[in-house]
Amino acid sequence: FEAGLPLDRALSVLEELSATPRLKTVVGDLLRSVRSGASFSEALAKHHPRPFSRLYINMVRAGEKGGVLEVSLRRLAEFLESAQEFREAIVSAVIYPALLTLVGGAAVVFLLTFVIPRFTEIFADLGQAIPLPTQILMVVSQTLTDYWWVLALLALAGFLAGRMILASSEGRRAWDRACLRGPLIGDVVLKLEVSRFARTLGTLLKSGVPMLAALEVVKEMLGNQLLARATEQLGEGVKRGAGLSAPMGESGVFPPLALHMVRVGEETGRLEEMLLKVADSFETDVRSAVKRLIGLLEPTVILAMGLLVGFIVVAMLMAIFSINEIPL
Repeated sequence: FEAGLPLDRALSVLEELSATPRLKTVVGDLLRSVRSGASFSEALAKHHPRPFSRLYINMVRAGEKGGVLEVSLRRLAEFLESAQEFREAIVSAVIYPALLTLVGGAAVVFLLTFVIPRFTEIFADLGQAIPLPTQILMVVSQTLTDYWWVLALLALAGFLAGRMILASSEGRRAWDRACLRGPLIGDVVLKLEVSRFARTLGTLLKSGVPMLAALEVVKEMLGNQLLARATEQLGEGVKRGAGLSAPMGESGVFPPLALHMVRVGEETGRLEEMLLKVADSFETDVRSAVKRLIGLLEPTVILAMGLLVGFIVVAMLMAIFSINEIPL
């Protein structure tokens, strides 16, 4: 579009270059809608909420109204690429400890369900007195082997109950409140949500979307219901002419740095720029905090797995030594 191609021809090229059949179908539908007289934003709205969010549609609509559609598309691309890069950085940091926990847990389950029962049969045939740690290990192994289905049902029931609680408004608010107040992760969750708030709002305002419409879109983009409710109150403050920074301070949710930078942005007429700086600052803090948490989590997981496997090995050796009357 920036190269001067008409919108319908640009969509035609995109249809040919689509990497998946689903994307090819979506672009083909957009092309037909545009050729039938619909605006690009109207064509996108037909596919809402997937794959085009209200953020996407509102930025395109603002670009159409201002006659700067190519600029809005460029900013939208930069926003989506930045958000994707941030998500990938967080996921990459979490992969190793998650894989470590999965492999370690699978190894312990294998020992308890396949290895320990073989030794249990041997000890039972010998009829010797068995040390207490070995007895505890054998009881755990027997329970896991005989009643695994009960444990699986309990886990499934807990999962379904959790989903039902989170599906209710009260349960979701309680969970979101606990996430914000939780040790270690509370500050990370808050900065993550505020960075999403600031980047989305700044990008929308920079693209020409009105403040109230932008806040409505931001509210839908936030995952934490407490912050979403606070964003709704910001809209009410804007309607009564209080600006943005004053209602943010009244909400008691937003960090002081965000409040001060938004206030400076309002005073200097550079609100969009300051919002994007807030997002950059908090995303950097979140990356650093996640790196520290992962650095703490990795040795903790290794230590826990080592102690668990060590207990299993020592318990079995104690039983073997007691049978052979070898002093431990």
